[in-house]
Amino acid sequence: MRKKGCFAVETEIKVPFFDVDSLNIVWHGNYVKYLEVARCALLDALDYNYITMKQCGYMWPVIAVELKYVKPAIFGADLIVRAELVEWETRLKVNYTIFDKASGERLTRASTTQVAVDLITHEMQFTTPESWQSAVRKVINL
Repeated sequence: MRKKGCFAVETEIKVPFFDVDSLNIVWHGNYVKYLEVARCALLDALDYNYITMKQCGYMWPVIAVELKYVKPAIFGADLIVRAELVEWETRLKVNYTIFDKASGERLTRASTTQVAVDLITHEMQFTTPESWQSAVRKVINL
């Protein structure tokens, strides 16, 4: 069972021609791009985007990506990508669901995991930085 998140955003994406293969469906590698678009929207909503992360002295590499393709997305389809923050104190874990906007059908489920790494020492942090935790608490009212 998937973990329930504490905060979520939804982003709309119209599938462009350059994202599809010869069968007119989204090439599997492009789904990761859609996750990134939704994750950036989530971070913007938390007022702690990649620029802020860098200003606070951290990079946040993706250390894991998991995707489950349920149904294909096709050229021209309007998609809704839901990004849901599920872990934030020791790592940044986001669950995603990609839906077809017209039918509401679930097309893809996914998750990404990122960790904070000090920009100077390149050491991975075992807890997320206080600046990140404070930004999340502010939005989820903890």
